[in-house]
Amino acid sequence: MPSQILQISHLPPKSSPSTEMMFKSLIYDDPSTTLLSSSSRFGDDHLTISSAVKPLLSRSSSYNGGVTAKKTSSGGGLTGWYQNRRRRSNSDNCLSAFPDDTNGTDGGQTTIGQEVGHAAAETFLLTRLCLKLLSYLGVGYRWITRFMALGCYAFLLMPGFIQVGYYYFFSPYVRRSIVYGDQPRNRLDLYLPKNSNGPKPVVAFVTGGAWIIGYKAWGSLLGQQLSERDIIVACIDYRNFPQGSISDMVKDASSGISFVCNHIAEYGGDPDRIYLMGQSAGAHIAACTIVEQVIKESGEGDSVSWSSSQINAYFGLSGGYNLLSLVDHFHSRGLYRSIFLSIMEGEESLRQFSPELVVQNPNLKHIIARLPPFILFHGTDDYSIPSDASKSFAETLQRLGAKAKVILYEGKTHTDLFLQDPMRGGKDEMFEDIVSVVLGDNQELIGKSVDRRRLVPEFMLKLAHWVSPF
Repeated sequence: MPSQILQISHLPPKSSPSTEMMFKSLIYDDPSTTLLSSSSRFGDDHLTISSAVKPLLSRSSSYNGGVTAKKTSSGGGLTGWYQNRRRRSNSDNCLSAFPDDTNGTDGGQTTIGQEVGHAAAETFLLTRLCLKLLSYLGVGYRWITRFMALGCYAFLLMPGFIQVGYYYFFSPYVRRSIVYGDQPRNRLDLYLPKNSNGPKPVVAFVTGGAWIIGYKAWGSLLGQQLSERDIIVACIDYRNFPQGSISDMVKDASSGISFVCNHIAEYGGDPDRIYLMGQSAGAHIAACTIVEQVIKESGEGDSVSWSSSQINAYFGLSGGYNLLSLVDHFHSRGLYRSIFLSIMEGEESLRQFSPELVVQNPNLKHIIARLPPFILFHGTDDYSIPSDASKSFAETLQRLGAKAKVILYEGKTHTDLFLQDPMRGGKDEMFEDIVSVVLGDNQELIGKSVDRRRLVPEFMLKLAHWVSPF
């Protein structure tokens, strides 16, 4: 079905949200410490807390949200031993703890043994985090059925996954696991075009995964497609829950974008033609990141290492931007309220991490002009995040004077646009919509025909569409 561009109507102004500052709920699991202070995200007001916080879940030692700790015992010997032991334990819980020679900045080639060792290290980490998450979730009927459906879904698409995986690990045009920061999982993958004549436009991509199972390799199919059209793709990895909460994810995404803005020229990219894209939870994280960056640049936050003016446009694929309106929907879909609120650092932080609500803050009217154009893509049959989420965000942005539009794809689900359609081969409608924006007036490249071969038989794609848990 051809895509339709939804006409955005100018709605009457909605009542503005409360301007009261929201303070982050902090989770800290060192039994020898108490929580002392936390600062507002968008102001200089301070909230003082003196009671001990009971941990909901073990957190990584990379947490650095401005928490100050004090000893509860006078001796300190046991406390010091415990903290050192905890640091060593948590250092094993992050990807950066493993030596990585795979496609670093020097471009050196690696042996198969190194590739296998790196893959094994990442698999071990992801497995341990999944087991920790499952111990927190418990074994409920919904989660059992979801995991069974996910297994069937992955099995049906396995022919495509194998081919994409081979390209990811063995293509000389994929630079894997480039370190962009000092936190766990602060790495990104670069997908480079074969043609190296002149600087290329760049798409910085934040993958989805329900804030729990996101991983940079999930963007390999998109990276392969766009690089074939002379576009560099940077897939940014970030800490997932329970290794990090939403503020960690936004911070990681910002660090990854900063690396792209400041270093992409070294890889043949054009720092003046960078586009930011996110899918599902990644679309939410990327939107939070660009809005937070604009606020910082307006003098409401910390110093900046990259500029929002370098982002030519934001692409949001199947994202949710108003968490207050989605929390009950997520609960009904199996992402239970208690888990979701832990990811988002408490119910009081939902407004803070809802870009649609943040931009409506009357105290932040001045940031609207700094926002890049927002182009939102969504399938009309998306049950994981309804397409109304994108329509509402686009309407809000337009009403406030920002450039925004939403493109709807009739009958497409949450995963059709990102997985099944690209694996089908031939012309990919959403992909062509993205290319037309990125390449702009370069009609020669826009009209370039790339024969995309089929990766999965049609009957398996239709079965995957039917059993998909997303």
